Amino acid sequence: LTPFSASEDMRSTWQGKAGRSPLQALYESDQFEQSSLQAVHQQRRELLSSVCSRYTRKRRLLRPDDLRHVVVDDAHGLLYCYVPKVACTNWKRVMMVLTGQGKYRDPLEIPAHEAHVPSNLRSLSEYSVPEINARLRTYLKFVFVREPLERLVSAYRNKFTLSYNTAFHKRYGTRIVRRHRRQPSQRALERGDDVRFDEFVYYLLDPRTQQEEPFNEHWERVHSLCHPCIIHYDVVGKYETLAQDANYILQLVGADASVKFPASSKTTRTTDDMTAQFFQDISPFYQRRLFNLYKMDYLLFNYSIPSYLRIR
Repeated sequence: LTPFSASEDMRSTWQGKAGRSPLQALYESDQFEQSSLQAVHQQRRELLSSVCSRYTRKRRLLRPDDLRHVVVDDAHGLLYCYVPKVACTNWKRVMMVLTGQGKYRDPLEIPAHEAHVPSNLRSLSEYSVPEINARLRTYLKFVFVREPLERLVSAYRNKFTLSYNTAFHKRYGTRIVRRHRRQPSQRALERGDDVRFDEFVYYLLDPRTQQEEPFNEHWERVHSLCHPCIIHYDVVGKYETLAQDANYILQLVGADASVKFPASSKTTRTTDDMTAQFFQDISPFYQRRLFNLYKMDYLLFNYSIPSYLRIR
């Protein structure tokens, strides 16, 4: 399949139902004229563009395989790059409502496991190269991001501390225990269901890990999953401002007023304070190395070095 380029500024070419770009419509609309959100998203795009210019020397061509995480809604002209542990289950539910032609009405009625069935949503990688190029040029593109180390701890908690995630325990846990635990028990070697956070950190920083296979999507860097220096996202939503950013996107694409992004009710979600606790027993040496691993996401999405890290 011929590689293709998304290097031109796609933001200027997205055509809404009225034949105008969503950003044009936004600027011209009285409703949003004084909107602080408009300014916030403009700043996020400008910062992203600036960091990309500074750190990306050679713009490479996208391959269809790079687009497996980009979900397509042809009805509303929408492309969503999903990032695990950044409300992606709820966003996939919303996308199923938007693309379901009335089959689904309430995102929360869709079981979480069903939202992750690949056949329920189309990926941009499934289209032909001309179809991919047309959608990259003309659809509204958005991604949601989260403080990188908080997202990492959330992934660890979900995949390694919950008893039902046996597939992760078998595939990753047993390997982590074998390589990064002194004198592991036979049970731990066979089950891999008691991985400590420090062992997970050593695994991420072990050169053999990425040599053998790419990172799992739950701890892969956002810039590697969604390629924000090649694909020009119109909206960079943040987990920290999830509800207002989600509503902003739904308004931009003219989604039916009945389509609401689910309100978060989880009391178990990973917070900054909780993340800090996980790093108490990680040495400054490994803290710095881990921060450097995720540094590009910190720069691209304007996150500060966490105060709990002892790397200054």
